[in-house]
Amino acid sequence: MHVEQDHQLGRCMSKEYAVRKMLYKGSLMVNICDKELLDRTLREGDLEVKISKDYFCEELVDDEQVTMLLKDCSIANLVGEKTIGKALMLKLASELSIRRIEGVPFLMIFKFSGGY
Repeated sequence: MHVEQDHQLGRCMSKEYAVRKMLYKGSLMVNICDKELLDRTLREGDLEVKISKDYFCEELVDDEQVTMLLKDCSIANLVGEKTIGKALMLKLASELSIRRIEGVPFLMIFKFSGGY
């Protein structure tokens, strides 16, 4: 039993990302942030951004799950060094697209497909 509890704890601790998934006009949209940013409020001048559990945390996921979500989604709202680092590693965006508020990175990704 002790081994099983340690295994469960290890799985839980490896879940570094807060995720909310939804369908938007038939496309998968994900909100993902580094879990330690949940419930923080960031300010820059008149701008105030609350990183709320309601918006970002339907579930906690691990590195492998967040990679799959980033590859599969059409729209992504991302916050945090680890989360955005993963998107950059997957070549889904460039550093030039990142906006920082109080040093915390924010990134929105829209993937377009089809003939325009």
